[in-house]
Amino acid sequence: MRLLHLIAFLAVLVTAVCAWTKEDHEIFDLVSALEAAEGKGTNFYSWLDVSSTATTQEISKAYRRKSLQLHPDKNKGVKHAHERFARLGVVAAILRDPAKRERYDFFYKNGVPVWRGTGYYYSRFRPGLGTVIVFLVLISSGIQYLVQKMNYNRDLKRIEWIIGQARQAAWGTKLTPVQGQRKVKVNLGGPPRLDADGNAVSGRMVDMVVEGDDVYILERDGSMHAVNSETAVAPSIKNTWFLSLVTGLWGKVTRRDGSAIDGTSSADAEDSDEVSGAGSDAPGSGASTPKEGGAGSLKNVRATATMMAGGRRRKAVSKRKLRQQPTQAAEAEGAAAEE
Repeated sequence: MRLLHLIAFLAVLVTAVCAWTKEDHEIFDLVSALEAAEGKGTNFYSWLDVSSTATTQEISKAYRRKSLQLHPDKNKGVKHAHERFARLGVVAAILRDPAKRERYDFFYKNGVPVWRGTGYYYSRFRPGLGTVIVFLVLISSGIQYLVQKMNYNRDLKRIEWIIGQARQAAWGTKLTPVQGQRKVKVNLGGPPRLDADGNAVSGRMVDMVVEGDDVYILERDGSMHAVNSETAVAPSIKNTWFLSLVTGLWGKVTRRDGSAIDGTSSADAEDSDEVSGAGSDAPGSGASTPKEGGAGSLKNVRATATMMAGGRRRKAVSKRKLRQQPTQAAEAEGAAAEE
């Protein structure tokens, strides 16, 4: 019933919005501009100093008198003098036209509408692309939040119904509490239905446990999951699509893989492996090779090498250079002996 009322209200609103013509929008602009310039409550008649029943001749006479007062030549240096004089001419033209005056009198008696149509406001304010995007994001996120809230309320009712069915199966129709645990089967698939052969087929039967006021779903492995209001997912602004997208992108930007956490790049990690492998040639050294320790051991070796380096990247020495170091040392000692 509420949906029908909402549809009817929207239909009336759309009809009212579509009823505003270009001339009506011109009147709306003049009314707003006149009140902003001359004061709240100022209307066409009061500004010309005539009554709402004045004749066309009286309006023309009042216009000539008012135009002499507001003419820019007599108001040199006065701010917005040209705008006021031009506005006076438009107001007088509306009141001297029978059709336009009749339309203005309608708004004069019934009041200018607050909502004047999306096209009216869009043409006046001219929102940019950023404003439109922000508006769409807010509207879509608000609608998604309302859907979350509706689903949450629906889930709460479903949970209350399941709890009631479990207690009724455990305690009886009078719902007299029974001490201790009671294992029951609850039909969560609705009332029995007939299959193609005309046989009655029961709904989905679920094993449940009722212990005091608590109700649990019993899994096949023997584990139990509580059924209460916390089972339902509460609505949250953070779960709307835009904030979820921003959070996901931010997580991807700030997320670090294993090598980044260790503080070394892949190239530095390979060099560190060479340093670690140099000491593993000797038996009983205690160093783990990739074949022995697997990927986990290799990662630990990298982390250890990085930690030993003080958390900073340093260039490792290859095996070939390590083998050359003793030869260079012997050559240095021979040269010193000859001297």
